[in-house]
Amino acid sequence: MSHEVVRRVTELGDRLAAHAAETERLGRLSDQSVALVREAGVMRMLQPTEFGGYAAHPRDFAEAVMAVSQYCGSTGWVCGVGGVHPWEMALMDRELQDEVWGADPDTWIASPYAAQGIATPVEGGYRLRGHWNFSSGTDHCDWIFLGALVAGPDGAPAQPPKVLHVVLPRADYTIVEDSWDVIGLCGTGSKDVIVDDAFIPEYRTIDSGEVAEGESAAARAGRTGTVYRLPFWAMFPLGITAAVIGIAEGAMAAHLDYQRERVTAMHTRIKDDPYVLYAISEAAAEIAASRTQLLDGISRLYDLVEAGETVSFADRSMVRRNQTRCAWRAVTAVDEIFARSGGNAARRTGVLQRFWRDAHVGLQHAIHTPGSIYHSSALTAMGVEVPEGPLRALI
Repeated sequence: MSHEVVRRVTELGDRLAAHAAETERLGRLSDQSVALVREAGVMRMLQPTEFGGYAAHPRDFAEAVMAVSQYCGSTGWVCGVGGVHPWEMALMDRELQDEVWGADPDTWIASPYAAQGIATPVEGGYRLRGHWNFSSGTDHCDWIFLGALVAGPDGAPAQPPKVLHVVLPRADYTIVEDSWDVIGLCGTGSKDVIVDDAFIPEYRTIDSGEVAEGESAAARAGRTGTVYRLPFWAMFPLGITAAVIGIAEGAMAAHLDYQRERVTAMHTRIKDDPYVLYAISEAAAEIAASRTQLLDGISRLYDLVEAGETVSFADRSMVRRNQTRCAWRAVTAVDEIFARSGGNAARRTGVLQRFWRDAHVGLQHAIHTPGSIYHSSALTAMGVEVPEGPLRALI
């Protein structure tokens, strides 16, 4: 049975689709799209129940993101990225959770997590400076997670490096307007943000390594729910890849609508063209396989944690390998159907070209880069050596 949020997204889907073009034109989510996402409750899927959330199974969260993305890729992407932030906020100090959600449980939180800032230790916390790229949905958020390297005594990043995730209110950072000019996912408004010497109290920080492992951060926060004991590098990529797969599903639906009555320049009806029909079925199967594999991976980790077992590096590596492959498989399938849609499919008046562009830009995210992930996963599977250093990154 589908989660209630997924059902609500489906009910609201036509309205989400109706605002997709405006969202792209604005370069951020339209106000109507934001209202629909709030109405459906997508951003509260992983939020703790005491703050109005569902503390849902991550599989249900991924399905909700896919559902939104089928109607509007940019809106689905913001849900996939921003929807994970309540999960990490649940691992933070309770004082911070009260600050963020106490007055309004529908408060949204932005990111990025890349360590593009320097946090200098001072009494009671840190002073933060930096310039970050790709803060998806940031126009609609009142708080933000940022990655930062802790500074040593000389002001340069300490060695060995220590990365924090720090949380700031909207008043402490600047959004750089006109910093998101792209060919796809245009409506995500993934703009740059700048922090110029903001004070970060200690309780608004968390060690990124602790979150990456899952269990230790949950124990420190007093969270016993299975979803909060999962590793960061299983949860964060989940929402992003779910968006890409949902976009691929939206592309397939648009392709079928377009091809149903289409007649080619050679006066052949598409429904009589066995080559196009073959490509449609093959692409549909690949997209369906991507959905199944993504949901299976996070469900496997969830079941391990729920059974009281430790999620090993090998477990995480396998899930990340498959999750990365899911995205590439789905986007390749979109290429196959777009290539058989004819020249008119490239017109901006159609929706298929937007799904095609969104899918490719979604594949550009760092978590979808296969090189080191595949390298590490193969070494781990063979058991010939334990991956270290960069080969453990993003896993």
